[in-house]
Amino acid sequence: MAKFELKLPKMGESVAEATITSWLKEVGDTIEMDEAVLEIATDKVDSEVPSEVEGVLLEKRFDVDDVVQVGEVIAIIETEGEGGNAVMPAAQDEESEVPDAAVAEVEKTFDTAKETVSPVASGSVDYSDSERFYSPLVKNIAKEEGISPEELEGVPGTGKDGRVTKNDILGYLENRGKQKQPSPRSVPGEAKSIGASSIKSASPVAIASGEDEIIAMDRMRKLISHHMIQSVQTSAHVQSFVEVDVTNIVNWRSKKKAEFEKREGEKLTFTPIFMEAIARALRDFPMMNISVDGDTIIKKKNINLGMAAALTNGNLIVPVIRNADQLNLVGLAKQVNDLAKRARENKLKPDEVQDGTYTVTNVGTFGSIMGTPIINQPQVGILALGAIRKVPAVIETPEGDFIGIRHRMFLSHSYDHRVVDGALGGMFVKRVADYLEDWDVERTI
Repeated sequence: MAKFELKLPKMGESVAEATITSWLKEVGDTIEMDEAVLEIATDKVDSEVPSEVEGVLLEKRFDVDDVVQVGEVIAIIETEGEGGNAVMPAAQDEESEVPDAAVAEVEKTFDTAKETVSPVASGSVDYSDSERFYSPLVKNIAKEEGISPEELEGVPGTGKDGRVTKNDILGYLENRGKQKQPSPRSVPGEAKSIGASSIKSASPVAIASGEDEIIAMDRMRKLISHHMIQSVQTSAHVQSFVEVDVTNIVNWRSKKKAEFEKREGEKLTFTPIFMEAIARALRDFPMMNISVDGDTIIKKKNINLGMAAALTNGNLIVPVIRNADQLNLVGLAKQVNDLAKRARENKLKPDEVQDGTYTVTNVGTFGSIMGTPIINQPQVGILALGAIRKVPAVIETPEGDFIGIRHRMFLSHSYDHRVVDGALGGMFVKRVADYLEDWDVERTI
């Protein structure tokens, strides 16, 4: 028998850690090669960690809600025989115990030092003096949101040994400002108690009858809630609306979609057509392809279009088409279909939902003719595509004006008025409309 170390795999260049959301296998369970052992979550996506070997789960190194760094050993699997990936259990255990003992001794030394040394004021936020353990992710969120060490002490933790998880701090932030903060001189235990009671009373009181159903938000819904509130509090949202005649596009697609699907094995939807026009408009107006960092503007070199996709559980995710302006219509169609399919199947990689520079959402899918979408931070614009409808419209011809049936839709553009004025926001969405109305009905693909 040999022991195999199952490590948290690398999930992308910008992903350094993940939170364990559930164990799919228990100690003693048999595991097949490539079978999922546990589920993990990053800031954007959920995914599974498969086993690289066949064997029996011998040990789980972390619990649910624990934050794990990429490359850390998360489980030990007992395998048949001895191979290159096997580890010697005795030596491994002895080596792992030494750092634990050393860490405990260091923590004891720090505890003693804190009792004898008075606090010193510092210009930067330092959470290391706390008696509670905070993961790097929790500390980063706290720093970004301006949470002091004393305030963080008052956040109740639901993780192991009362540890504050990512969900805990995001839930706290949703109610922050409505609740009374604990006194900086409070004893940690008292602060925890005060924080817990204040959070419970911070939300509006809802009286549930015996017939009402109370549903707890899942992790993704909490993240969406936090991001939406943060965006509204950050950006000065303003909207511009343009109505577009897409009759030429509707007729052209009707003629081409069967041929396209037969040749490419992909459906030709309206989405890649709209994406192409938006990417072209972003090239024309590069100051829409920016982000804001404090008092500075970051002008993005690449045009990475986020595509809001509804999930089967009612949640939302935004996969990203990178360098969309460099793809032709076939490439865009393949990307759109692939990302939408894997989004519904919960198979997106963390890197595929990051680094977007502008976002598109199709509210027309659900029958809405227009919308006022919330900006996906730190971007400065988002375009909502309304439903395509047959409507009577005035048709201008050299012989005069006529009334006819046309296919029309609304484009709803939300943008950040801190850095995008009405002229730029309006010209951008009008340029998108111009590209759509000037569609070449003789175009080949």
